[in-house]
Amino acid sequence: MSETKIKELKGDIDELNMLLKQATRKKVQDLLALEIRKLETEFISLKEIEDTKVTPMEAAPVPTTSASVSVKRYQVKLNGYGWDQSDKYIKVFVTLKNVQNLPKDQVYCKLTDRSMELHVENLDNKDYLLVINKLLEPISVEDSHWKQKTDMVVIFLAKSRPNTKWSHMTEIEKKSEDQRNSRFKPDEMDKKDPQESIMSLMKNMYETGDDEMKRMISKAWYEGQQKKKTDTLDL
Repeated sequence: MSETKIKELKGDIDELNMLLKQATRKKVQDLLALEIRKLETEFISLKEIEDTKVTPMEAAPVPTTSASVSVKRYQVKLNGYGWDQSDKYIKVFVTLKNVQNLPKDQVYCKLTDRSMELHVENLDNKDYLLVINKLLEPISVEDSHWKQKTDMVVIFLAKSRPNTKWSHMTEIEKKSEDQRNSRFKPDEMDKKDPQESIMSLMKNMYETGDDEMKRMISKAWYEGQQKKKTDTLDL
């Protein structure tokens, strides 16, 4: 899933760079350059996550039952997982070597109607944690469960609304894709001249941007209108 986002971001950045070359007004060039920098920052962050996948995080040592032996355990925050769905469940797949050998009380989930946490304790002297917040749809906590399989934990999140198809795992993933799709519509942009494409892009940037972005776009539009009035008077 991360690889798809990375490819989409790369395509967005390339498209913006093409429009930047075609833009003639400095304000428009500045706005396009700002958007390119923002997407490049997101691209780099996702690339780093994809490269590292699992990032070990040292936690406080966990005392053992034997007073004569001191063994450190470390917490590993999991970022990667797979998921699938049926009419009743969202199935989350987490790969962990030898997890089937752990006692059941060391593998458990903490669930709410819109989040899940998987805890795997003392697997080869490491504690593993996977957190997924802001699920796309609510789940039924009491009907959900999990299973230990060979080198894998499978979490069955029961859908509160059975037969509802989830397009994404989380709200954040869906919003991120919707925003990218609203920025660029390649078929429409191919039919327009460069200036129309830039104006359409600026409109989308204004609708989805923060306060600073909206202020810059409003200023550029206002100065453009004033220049048109001046040119008309000169004629």
